[in-house]
Amino acid sequence: MSPTITTSSEANGNVSAATARAAASAAASAEAAGPQPVTLAKALNTALADAMHADPSVLVFGEDVGMLGGVFRITDGLTATFGEQRCFDTPLAESGIVGMAVGMAINGMRPVIEMQFDAFAYPAFEQIVSHVAKMHNRTKGAVKLPLVIRVPYGGGIGGVEHHCDSSESYYAHTAGLKVFTPATVADGYRMLREAIDSDDPVMFMEPKKLYWSKDLVDLSELRSSYSSAASAGQSSQGRAAVARSGTDATLIAYGPSVPTALAAAEAAALEGRSLEVIDVRTIVPFDDATVCESVRKTGRAVVIAEAHGFASVSSEIVARVQERCFHYLAAPIRRVTGFDIPYPAPKLEKYYLPGVDRILDAVDDLQWEN
Repeated sequence: MSPTITTSSEANGNVSAATARAAASAAASAEAAGPQPVTLAKALNTALADAMHADPSVLVFGEDVGMLGGVFRITDGLTATFGEQRCFDTPLAESGIVGMAVGMAINGMRPVIEMQFDAFAYPAFEQIVSHVAKMHNRTKGAVKLPLVIRVPYGGGIGGVEHHCDSSESYYAHTAGLKVFTPATVADGYRMLREAIDSDDPVMFMEPKKLYWSKDLVDLSELRSSYSSAASAGQSSQGRAAVARSGTDATLIAYGPSVPTALAAAEAAALEGRSLEVIDVRTIVPFDDATVCESVRKTGRAVVIAEAHGFASVSSEIVARVQERCFHYLAAPIRRVTGFDIPYPAPKLEKYYLPGVDRILDAVDDLQWEN
């Protein structure tokens, strides 16, 4: 049975339908001017709004996502536009948020929930592993769970340990979950729309230090191209991107580490070394073909990630590449990751996070003398 959704004018007496229409008109006018500097935060906010416009079963909820618009303002304006029955605040109870979302998804809705910060999601981990990831399999495919769990993750914002975890490995290890992590503004919009449209549960990992990064983007064109791709059944799920072409070695990165890898490649070019950069984009499903094609071409690889190196996504990438590209490798694959310690104090995070110098040191160690 399809859920009954109350419109914004019915649900929120403080915001008139005329106000919502005026806001939409102003946004459309701003986007009509062609490519503009757009932040990742704006792209994600636009993706949420467009998904809610397109499908009345899409709901957004979590801690402070309503009138505040979320800690990082990703949900800004959604309550004003769609009403408190479509975008609303919840108690500070992550397990309850996820549990309620599971029930909603089972009953025909498409909830998009926010965990506010990476480490805040841990109280909901049992719900995610035992129910979100397993419901489809447990019911032999009878029950789908179209649920998106948005997790702002990673460091680089001067936060303390419970606000800067890189928790992607926990979810990537859990069969039944998709794990997305965009690194660009365009991918932020496109991949969030794809996650919401998916009938499978998606852990949508948002690199919080990239929220304020900007790209020149035409949001109207991006929206149109997404609609065309969706109509044609085209998706970026399981497709990595070649962020920069090169011939000497491959830098493999995802999420917050992609701009760092690109900066390292730019610095290497000044020294006469050509580095290719692969943006993994979707950790699960993983694009072995694109990654391995690059490594077979260059013969050398460095995997870059903010998370701890031990038993991590970076470990899995190394294993997969080594299994598939062993006879093409001119040197062992290197990794540049966060250190295997709890996230440090803000003044020390620059030493903990992978940086250009650490990446270039790893590249220099790829047995070039042979």
